[in-house]
Amino acid sequence: MKVLGGAVALAAVICLAAGVGSGASQISGIAVDPGLIGVGAVGLALAYVTLRGATISTFLQIFLRLFAFEYVLLALAFASSSRGFWPAFLADATPPSTLCITIAVFGLIIYGLSYIPVIGQITRLADPYFEAADPIAAPMPWLRHRGWRERHLGTALIMLLVVINQLQVGISVRLSFFNRDWFNAIQNKDQAAFWSLLLTVFTFWAVIAIISNLIEYFFQQSLLIYWRQWLAKQYSTSWLGKGGIYRMGLIGDGADNPDQRIAEDIRSYLTDTYSYSITLIQQISTLVSFSLILWSMPAEFVLPGTNIVVPGLPFWVALAYSAFGTWITHRIGRPLVRLEFAQERYEANFRFSLARLREYAEQVALLRGERSELSILSGRFTDLVANYFRIVSRAMKLNTFTSFYGQISPILPYVIIAPYYFADKVTLGQMSQVAGAFGRVADALSYFVDRYRLIARYKANVDRLTTFSEALHKARTLGTTPPHIDVVPASGKDLAIEGLSLKLPDGREIVRAKALSLKAGSAVLVTGPSGSGKSTLFRAIAGIWPYGQGRIDIPSTAKVMLLPQRPYVPSGSLKTAATYPATAETYSDEAVREALKLAQLGPFADRIDDDENWGQRLSGGEQQRLAIARALLDKPDWLFLDEATSALDEKLEAEIYAMLRQQLPNTSIVSIGHRSTLIGMHDSRIEMQPASDGVFVPSPA
Repeated sequence: MKVLGGAVALAAVICLAAGVGSGASQISGIAVDPGLIGVGAVGLALAYVTLRGATISTFLQIFLRLFAFEYVLLALAFASSSRGFWPAFLADATPPSTLCITIAVFGLIIYGLSYIPVIGQITRLADPYFEAADPIAAPMPWLRHRGWRERHLGTALIMLLVVINQLQVGISVRLSFFNRDWFNAIQNKDQAAFWSLLLTVFTFWAVIAIISNLIEYFFQQSLLIYWRQWLAKQYSTSWLGKGGIYRMGLIGDGADNPDQRIAEDIRSYLTDTYSYSITLIQQISTLVSFSLILWSMPAEFVLPGTNIVVPGLPFWVALAYSAFGTWITHRIGRPLVRLEFAQERYEANFRFSLARLREYAEQVALLRGERSELSILSGRFTDLVANYFRIVSRAMKLNTFTSFYGQISPILPYVIIAPYYFADKVTLGQMSQVAGAFGRVADALSYFVDRYRLIARYKANVDRLTTFSEALHKARTLGTTPPHIDVVPASGKDLAIEGLSLKLPDGREIVRAKALSLKAGSAVLVTGPSGSGKSTLFRAIAGIWPYGQGRIDIPSTAKVMLLPQRPYVPSGSLKTAATYPATAETYSDEAVREALKLAQLGPFADRIDDDENWGQRLSGGEQQRLAIARALLDKPDWLFLDEATSALDEKLEAEIYAMLRQQLPNTSIVSIGHRSTLIGMHDSRIEMQPASDGVFVPSPA
């Protein structure tokens, strides 16, 4: 940014130097060119903010860099043309001073926006993509070979889209002048000019506009899908990494419905962020360009009923009208942000209830729980409907005002300009051009009026992603601040616990283990009453329980596997379910079939390629045996069974344990169970016994 800031400063100084000693105006007896002086002065301000640009958001820096670069080119071109150095064949392409000043003002606006809190909230979500050093995932090998990263691709696409939008504004301005000349030809009954303008000027620029729209659409969609792909991967990785998927459920409302936030909220955020950044710049460009048209009308506009001349009266009317509309719209629509945020949560909760009901369809049917489920669904939908009607009520008030506002907008410019047309002070073409320019200026100034509800929904979406990001960070850092549970790779073969204290999320201590050692190669049964912290102890050993402190030494080369009471069965083929968490390609078909047979799932051995909803197709006992098959394939050094055979009958359970000891002779097995028959299947037992203060202590039995 320093080099670019220096270039901006140099271009500004050149304009100031070129503006002194030339021009029709004078300051203290010195001839000056107001255009060059204005371009130079605003350029110095742009140079200052460009030099400080490294302190603002990376996303906003992209726009600041682009506008600074454009200013350098345009300012030097304007200075050259003003001093007679501009090539004659490019005379029609000479940039006006207003364009240079407009570009510089854009840069100043971008810098100012960085200090608005809500803009900072939005850009904090956007910045990581434009700072990413990952190789590009887009199917563009020629860029990948050149060392391009995701940040390079995203930055290039943003800049390209901004330039395309600027060109589209230029096309609109050119068509505005076509409209003026065309209606003048109609008024003058000049048939030759009518057809010439239509077939040459309009046709040419209309084709360019269509082509630019198609190019913009392609690159816009490319940017959004690449950005979404990267962002979804980052959120998914953060959610699934380091036990985050489990810990998210422990930290409260900020983490509700992570599936929707990754699938839907990211998509909506990216689409709206593009719309409200690129198109807002387009609207500002439109505002400036068409304001100049309104300001430069040759007629002398006076206040109605007076002789007071007001230069650019249509512009001031558009400004006042739009400012009034924006203020009223904000007053009416402000509660929509809170209501839209709540609506997203109610919708997500209702969808989650339906998905959960489908998952537990068999259990609900067996318990005849349909009426209860209908009551639960009805309650959730009642909340959804109640909040929806609050939105409808507020939106009706907003729509009432914006409808009146929208109906008056097209008529207002004609009301202003018609008296001057009837007095022959302006032509029909000029009146048509003023009406069109007034409409474009009013639309640009009414940007927030027309989109207030959408912006409210966008703000709610940004809030949801922000709270989700904060929840992800909290989940990943939960239990990392000392004192905490330290799971340490050890050089020995045994698993040792020292000074361990496990707590519940509310801070109550549940397990205390001063010293506990589990011998490698042995089979240990952990027993105790329900709620005594047996499963919590296993979670701590697995490294996902964040509440507590102490040390757990696990052999550094050991492979650890924990089988819960209710196994997770992913969607896909039976082989995919049997090899989880490894991929299906990790093991041969024969190895998977053999593991299923050993786990007493022989009837399914020939169906490993069948793609069904195995989580519902298999019974509870079959799912537990499927998890046993995973252990046979994985061959862990330590196998923790958290009531992983509770759905089996005692005879089958004994056969499974005997098979495990035979097939995995080098595996240390640690089980949680309540059946007395399990005692004979293990070498030793640890009993969770309550101390005098109610905290459970694991003690050899």
